[in-house]
Amino acid sequence: MKKHIRIAIGGVFAAFGLIFFIIPGSMFVLIIGLMMLSYDIPKARQSLRWCQNTMTKSARKLDSFLLNKKFKN
Repeated sequence: MKKHIRIAIGGVFAAFGLIFFIIPGSMFVLIIGLMMLSYDIPKARQSLRWCQNTMTKSARKLDSFLLNKKFKN
């Protein structure tokens, strides 16, 4: 029973996360959904790793862009 509830709630969070990914919003909802789904679904675990790596890379790029812009002014 817990497994079904966890999958249902994780699916809802993942669906809202995809909607928020398309329209501007927080991507953390998607990560929460994938985290809940990753307990039971191996493909969700792979997607969670991909999302985490992508967010890390984009944060590094944004940091370096803002740092370079700060020193140019």
